[in-house]
Amino acid sequence: MKKVGIIMGSDSDLPIVKKATDMLKALDIPFEAHVYSAHRTPVEARDFALNARSNGFGAILAFAGMAAHLAGAIAANTTLPVIGVPCKGGAQDGMDALLSTVQMPTGIPVATVAINGGANAALLAAQILAVTDAELAAKLDAKRASDAKAVLEKDASIMERL
Repeated sequence: MKKVGIIMGSDSDLPIVKKATDMLKALDIPFEAHVYSAHRTPVEARDFALNARSNGFGAILAFAGMAAHLAGAIAANTTLPVIGVPCKGGAQDGMDALLSTVQMPTGIPVATVAINGGANAALLAAQILAVTDAELAAKLDAKRASDAKAVLEKDASIMERL
């Protein structure tokens, strides 16, 4: 199975990264995480992206706040799917990161999830990998069914709580 690469611009993003790694672990998807900054360690970030495919990665999650150039910097150096996760912080509480992540130029796409959407980023990476992995696709189907069952159980008991 291909690995998921996780790049965070700062270790302050770790609580959001943890949501992604917990989801990847639950789905038995291997991953590797690093702290690389688009601005302070651009060579390391570029090298990771350039070598990601040959190093066994199938998708990359990029977590960054404020200017949030990390996902774009990674995507500029690989044709693997890059999923940007804008993180809260700074004067605009994550909106600056969201807009920086989603506004990519034509030719360098970055999929973008919600602010602090680490779990959904992991699920999207899993769905990408599941295109060619039937076992992983079955795990995702089972998770969806389990999630639906949990909602329906809540629905069945809601009147008792009211």
